[in-house]
Amino acid sequence: MTRPLLTLLAILSCTSTSASEGSFIRVLGIAQDAGYPQASCYQPHCNRAWEDSALRRTTSCIAVIDRGSKTKYLFDATPDVREQLYRLNQDAPDSEYRLGGVFLTHAHIGHYAGLMHFGHEASSTRDTPVFAMPRMHNFLSNNGPWDQLVRYRNVQLNKLEASREIRLEGGIVVAPFLVPHRDEYSETVGYRIQGPTRTAVYIPDIDKWDRWSVDIRALIRSVDYALLDATFFADGELPGRDMSKVPHPFVAESMAFFEDLTDEEKSRVIFIHMNHTNPLLIDGSPEQAEVERRGFRFAREGMRLEL
Repeated sequence: MTRPLLTLLAILSCTSTSASEGSFIRVLGIAQDAGYPQASCYQPHCNRAWEDSALRRTTSCIAVIDRGSKTKYLFDATPDVREQLYRLNQDAPDSEYRLGGVFLTHAHIGHYAGLMHFGHEASSTRDTPVFAMPRMHNFLSNNGPWDQLVRYRNVQLNKLEASREIRLEGGIVVAPFLVPHRDEYSETVGYRIQGPTRTAVYIPDIDKWDRWSVDIRALIRSVDYALLDATFFADGELPGRDMSKVPHPFVAESMAFFEDLTDEEKSRVIFIHMNHTNPLLIDGSPEQAEVERRGFRFAREGMRLEL
């Protein structure tokens, strides 16, 4: 095994010793950064959702809710955070649960722009903990309008370190790990989330699997849930564009790459973060059927994963 994989598996092997009860992940959004339908897209695949609001999907985001400590956590602050906080409030009302923090993956719009709703012109929160890697921490601290959130103490930035665990209330353990991606303003991380009995990894954005020093198949085998980048289903999905310039792992590629997993291991894979062009967003599509036929899963808004 490579050293990065050994390190990652080592942190995955740690288990919580706290008697937290009722911890779970709630999937709040499943679409790529721009949501579904996407602005200025009036093709048939988007028009169906413009015409029927029930078909719309929000940007990829998950929450961890710990009923024992009455604490909840967001993973990424999306442009749809208003609606997602409302959904989260249905599971864990603000009157009973504290928002223990927001964990950011990177500085692309779908993953941090929702912080604006914590600001002076919006909910004007007080010292909401925001967990970010060093470059992301620096970006938020030194660039407007985000630095205003820090100066007004709407948020309190907490600096993360790759592969270093953060032990949360209720005994939940979170650790970020670096993944290759377009890092114009910040590094990019996925998260390992360790609950009392189960473990998940959340990787909404990454370049091709072979560009990462970690064997994704070994990582899948080491967890109970693997929420993985499914931005595009297959090559050719963006007509007229060279898709090698946006090097996400296609769902079709991932399924082929994971073919040697057992049926039970395949069921741990949950595809998430789907571009508006991805037919996995269309209920009843042949692509959804193919994913299920091959033993994998795709995320749905509202999905609950016990920890």
